[in-house]
Amino acid sequence: MFPAWHAHVDVWVILGSLAAVYLIACRRHAERTGVPVSDHARRLFLAGVAVLWIGADWPIHDLAERYLFLVHMTQHLLFTLVAAPLLVAGTPAWLWRDLLRRRLVRRVWRFVTRPLPAIVLFNGLLLFSHWPAVVTMSVHSELTHFFLHTLLLGSAVVMWWPVVSPLPEMPPLTPPGQMLYLFVQSLAPTIPASFLTFGHVPLYAVYATFPRIWGISVMTDQMIAGLTMKLLGGAILWTVITVVFFRWAHRDQTEGWDALAWRNVDAEIRAEMGR
Repeated sequence: MFPAWHAHVDVWVILGSLAAVYLIACRRHAERTGVPVSDHARRLFLAGVAVLWIGADWPIHDLAERYLFLVHMTQHLLFTLVAAPLLVAGTPAWLWRDLLRRRLVRRVWRFVTRPLPAIVLFNGLLLFSHWPAVVTMSVHSELTHFFLHTLLLGSAVVMWWPVVSPLPEMPPLTPPGQMLYLFVQSLAPTIPASFLTFGHVPLYAVYATFPRIWGISVMTDQMIAGLTMKLLGGAILWTVITVVFFRWAHRDQTEGWDALAWRNVDAEIRAEMGR
């Protein structure tokens, strides 16, 4: 059994509009200033939009809403750990300044994107979105589902900011700080993932009412969802940690080793949290 294809016009319209607004803004900025947005930035942003489309359209959306919680979990990882950093890194600094031009918005953004608030906000919303009553509500209401996905994506943008911020006035952490930050983030889902993986009863009654496909039982579905949250999510974060490490090592080989970098990690994190 496999969900029959059908058009998710709302997804096409929303994501098509997002891509169009981005490209129009980039073109107008280039016409006004003579400085075009780099092809690399455009590719990153459009790749982020493409990942959102893959996760929000058929078949992932249909499988997540009508059949398997493990696909629901995969969908959330696509949105939060793949699409979000691509969107942040692909948005030029001048566009971020436009979005944050209001003083109150800028002050709030500066606060929530500090390492500790960012991790707390993201993981708090992640836990909330996987609360059984909230999952049931989102399955039965397209509007609630869209609202939760928007919140998750927004919190993921906040979470990734200390790693991929393009703004010099709100810079990312140094490479050692980024690695420590992502390591902490990789540990955060351990408890909820453990409940899913080792639970003895279905946590999401609504998924127990759905048709079973591919011979996957309710408990197997829940167990794989927990493993997906921990192992796949952790693999993505550790891949980024590895990339950050090798880029840092390469930079230090060419520019000289910064012996103080690791010593300053604690001071940097404290300064970010207290700023």
